[in-house]
Amino acid sequence: MKGFKSVFGGRDVLITGGAGFIGSNLAHELVGLGASVEVLDNLTPVQGGNVHNLDGIMDKIRLGIADIRDADVAAKAVEGKDFIFNMASLTRHVGSVIDPMSDLDVNCRGSLTLLEACRNHNPSVKVVYAGSRSQYGKIEYNPVDEKHPMNSADPNGVSKAAAEKYHILFYRMYGIRTTSLRLTNTYGPRQQMKDPDLGFVNWFIRLAMDGGVIKIFDGGQTKRDLNYVSDVVTALLMAASDERSNGEAFNVGSGVPVSILDLTKMIIKKVGSGSFEMVPYPKERKNIEIGDYFADIGKVKRMLGWSPATPIDEGLEKTIDFYRKNYW
Repeated sequence: MKGFKSVFGGRDVLITGGAGFIGSNLAHELVGLGASVEVLDNLTPVQGGNVHNLDGIMDKIRLGIADIRDADVAAKAVEGKDFIFNMASLTRHVGSVIDPMSDLDVNCRGSLTLLEACRNHNPSVKVVYAGSRSQYGKIEYNPVDEKHPMNSADPNGVSKAAAEKYHILFYRMYGIRTTSLRLTNTYGPRQQMKDPDLGFVNWFIRLAMDGGVIKIFDGGQTKRDLNYVSDVVTALLMAASDERSNGEAFNVGSGVPVSILDLTKMIIKKVGSGSFEMVPYPKERKNIEIGDYFADIGKVKRMLGWSPATPIDEGLEKTIDFYRKNYW
């Protein structure tokens, strides 16, 4: 990513949720680019934050353990920043059904508090929001483009869609340079493996590494679109550095669907242990299942020049290798 050094080198960057999966990978990359990085994270376990994710760069960043929903915290955090990557959110689907109020509070009030801080204290900052394919909900057609209806299937999809709308609204109303990337299932190093609601790929890897049984719902023919985390980090940096992204939302995915069954077989083969069994859909998951999903990434290719660079075979090998050395 040599081309990004001239953009981010010596610049002040804030990453909310920066001890989480994608945020921490972004932090490592930005440190390598010479940016001055502040990580803000409340380290709530249910949100996936983990200080181990920042191993190797702790002496090169500023870590604030605080909540972006606190207006005073947000105001102080945004001051002087050139770029803000807003990664702080709840991403749990079943969890959002169980506790929709927390999902609403973190995802919507948190983002709105941050945006108000930018409006009042740093209106020239560039803000990149980590949206989600969950915003689309029940899929009507594939590949899914940015014009697909928002049929959110659970409270998390609703709150993520609303938070994105706040970001785009602040560009239109106040001129704050915001953009949103609607990320598909992201996997890779530094993603927590302890909870399937925080990412099923790494959960499957953990089960396989433990010699456990991976439960596959309804024959495993459902298809998903997977993105390796380093490709997502590149997309985030491109969106931040390109003024054409202002006020826009982009799908970020591989555009190549893979069935859950085929993915499971790949994981078991690469890990060298584990097994799988077919089970019926649990009611709490069946009710929020979206169907097959794979992204149309034509817009992000045309406008920003981004495309995924890591095939799933390579991405899985890198992820498994990381967790053989870092089994938390």
